[in-house]
Parts: sequence; structure tokens; C-alpha cells
Amino acid sequence: MYRPNIFAVLAITISSVFLWSCSKSKDFCVSSTSNVSCYDYLPDSSGSCPAGTKKVSSSADLSPCIYPAKPVIYLYPEKETDVLVKLDFQGNLTATYPEFDPILGGWNVVAYPDGRIINRADKMEYSYIFWEGKSVTPINNFSSGFVVPGAETRSFLQRVLPEIGLTPREYNEFIVYWYPLMKNNPYNLIHFEGELYEQTARLSVTPTPDSMLRVFMTYRPLSTWVDVKPQLFPTFVRKGFTVVEWGGSQVK
Repeated sequence: MYRPNIFAVLAITISSVFLWSCSKSKDFCVSSTSNVSCYDYLPDSSGSCPAGTKKVSSSADLSPCIYPAKPVIYLYPEKETDVLVKLDFQGNLTATYPEFDPILGGWNVVAYPDGRIINRADKMEYSYIFWEGKSVTPINNFSSGFVVPGAETRSFLQRVLPEIGLTPREYNEFIVYWYPLMKNNPYNLIHFEGELYEQTARLSVTPTPDSMLRVFMTYRPLSTWVDVKPQLFPTFVRKGFTVVEWGGSQVK
């Protein structure tokens, strides 16, 4: 009479369960279903995705997409100067103004001491160069920073941004964009990125600036207070041809 090998059966059963669990797919919400490498949202408790996104299943452990939002670049030469600004972004650009020139890898402009620029491609005047994009590279380091009640975000930014080095014109434009997005959160965990951001969005300017400041804020909405080590900033001194950039991203 045939007697099955109980250990072989058990081994096969465990192996089958293991393989099934390893290959089990998860659901994600994405804005584009082509070349999915990160997700925008997770489905809600009913399994639905927000408007403008589609549900996809993947066996890969996807990370949230990172959207650097509204980085703007100011150019302040000492005199009228032809300037080439090149951006090497590790991701996909979703909007630029003036239009990004893929052949140049950036923008060819005439810059003036008051910050005005003339884009050579369309001969139009601009206040700054604007870009934003989508990256799968994490740009967040909350090992230090600040926890700020949403209602106090405006006064916090008015105090900290000048300490970092932004002028009233620059930090007011920063606050007008970000404050409405942050004020209704119970708390915001805020950090100003350095090397992580610069590695993801490499900026080169010709002629070489005498001073350059890149301010990129990441924040995460919180429901409760957490303790975090306060972030310190190096002193920034403007001299000669100065380039300033600010932007940010919400970390989900």
C-alpha cells in the first residue's frame, strides 16, 4: 500500500505558501500607469483611489513618489550677463517656465542685477526660472528639523527663512505658496534639505556664481507633537554674482 511521505507533503505545502505570499500583489494609486516605479497614494479603506489616479497592482514594494514643487531660481549678476542654467534632475520634469530646453539641458538667459531675466529662446521677460518634477529618489531627512503647529507656520517661516538667507521678496513668495498648503495641519514636521536634494537636482550655472543658496523644504503633516533635534543653518553671505533657489515637497 502506498504511504505518502508526510515530510515531503509538508515541505511542498510550506514552499507553496511561501511562494504565494512572496508574490502576492499590493494595490497602489498612481497618476500614470506607464513605467510604474513609485506610487502617489494608497487606496482608502474601501479600496478606492483619489480622482485623477488609477489603481494598479504590483508585487514590488513601491515607494511614494517625490514631487519637488515650485523650485524657482533667481539670478542676480552684478551687471547684465548671459547665463546658462543647467538642471540635471533625477526624475521627470512635469512643468517648467520658461520652457526647459532639452538640447541645452536647461535655459539660456540674459540676467540683470534686479533679478529680471530675458529668455533667449522666446525673447520674453521672466521674474525667475520655475521648474517642478517627479522623482522616485527619497528627498527627506527628518533626523533634525522643527515641529510647528499648522496655525503658526506663517510666523515660523517669516522667522527662519531670513536666517537661512532669503530676502523679503524671496521668502514672501515662498510663504505665499507654501503657507496655504500647511496651515490646516495640526502640526508640520519641517526640515530644510541639503545634500540629498542637491544630488537629486544638480544645478550648474555658467558663469560660475560667487555665491549660491538652495533652499528646499520637506514637510510631513502630523496629528500629534513629536520631539526632534533642532536644525542648524550655516551662515550664507551674498557676494558678487548670486544665485538663489527655493522649493519644497510634502512627504506622505
